[in-house]
Amino acid sequence: MEKVIHHQNRKFGKLQEYLREFVYGGIDGAVTTFAVVAGGYGANLDAGILIILGFANLFADGFSMSVGAYLSAKSERDNFNKHEKIEYWEIENLPDLEREEIAEIYREKGFKGELLDKIVNHICSDKDLWVAEMMKDELGMMKESKSPFKIGLATLLSFILVGFIPLMVYLWDFFIPIDQDIFLWTSILTGLAFVIVGWLKGIVNQTSALRSISETLSLGLLAAVVAFYVGDVLEKFFL
Repeated sequence: MEKVIHHQNRKFGKLQEYLREFVYGGIDGAVTTFAVVAGGYGANLDAGILIILGFANLFADGFSMSVGAYLSAKSERDNFNKHEKIEYWEIENLPDLEREEIAEIYREKGFKGELLDKIVNHICSDKDLWVAEMMKDELGMMKESKSPFKIGLATLLSFILVGFIPLMVYLWDFFIPIDQDIFLWTSILTGLAFVIVGWLKGIVNQTSALRSISETLSLGLLAAVVAFYVGDVLEKFFL
């Protein structure tokens, strides 16, 4: 059973490692851009203005979110490295105290007597293992293997790619006019984007696909409704 679960998680190959960032960047991109479009539609803004506002939001908000993701990941890595250096120093300069801390950690796990001594001796014979145990069991810290830069990049790319969908039909109509309800088709395409991203979110979180899709659709719909009525109300005051 465990192998099946892990196999499902790896169906995207190397992309799996950054799938979480892609999913949440995509959700944010689609929600915010569609909200801008809905707000502009509610305010009866010209399509050209709506496109400008949409792209301004797409790149500015996407850049802001990706920088935030990068700085957050980098801060966590820097914090881990700082405490790791401290643990190495303590092992070098306070070995008896650190050895007793290892013994206490495993004593609390139920080990005692000769078996406890063997475990402590084994761990303390390897400095890297010793530090890793202290980081994990004493400080509750695990080293993040993902690159902060790639986390930020995945967030930015997904935000722009998925966030572009609410602008596609408007952009197409601007260059090649079509006799269709632009906002309706924008809503349909954005809804499909929410379904796909919601399904991916279910994979990332190991939750029901239906529940994840419903949550994502509901979030996007709520944001669009709020933005539409805000635009509609503000139009009466300022336009």
